[in-house]
Amino acid sequence: MRTKICGITSYKDAMMAIDAGADALGFVFYEKSPRYITIKQAKDIIKRLPPLVQKVALFVNKDAKDINFISKEVGANLAQIHFEADEEFFSRLTIPHIKVIRAKKKEDILRYSDEYRLVDAYSDAYGGMGKQLNLEWFEDIDCSKIILAGGLNPKNITSLQKYGFYGLDVSSGVELSHGIKDAQKVKEFILNANKRV
Repeated sequence: MRTKICGITSYKDAMMAIDAGADALGFVFYEKSPRYITIKQAKDIIKRLPPLVQKVALFVNKDAKDINFISKEVGANLAQIHFEADEEFFSRLTIPHIKVIRAKKKEDILRYSDEYRLVDAYSDAYGGMGKQLNLEWFEDIDCSKIILAGGLNPKNITSLQKYGFYGLDVSSGVELSHGIKDAQKVKEFILNANKRV
């Protein structure tokens, strides 16, 4: 499974995650998040990173113009839209993007089923709270376009292989503290995500 390490706040953690095998890094442009990063900080990190890693900019309640500008300015190649928006909003985005479903019930995870999407546990704080989804919701559905987030950590992901998720997204589950990643947990998370069962 592909892995995204979200809430990157330093070049050291970014390179550590890449060296451990992460496919994507997430940078949070949401001021209320303890993992918030400024445009300048993100730009300084991203410009030094190797090319074949996705740099994902995460947004909450920003307009399309701001998302386009910030994503281009920092060098992100994907925007993660962590809030409800209509199709008219998405049509104004000039950067490739992924929609986030903050699921409260099983029916929620079926939204945008023809698209790649990130499915997270609902939280008023918009992610990074360590809340896990009910895995029974994913029984007998096509998970091949779902990136699963919410409450994941190195110990609880080995049972996820059977669902066939496209990828896994982790933040708090591999941290020493808010925004500071634990190298051992990151390595273990990526190793377990890629284990063959």
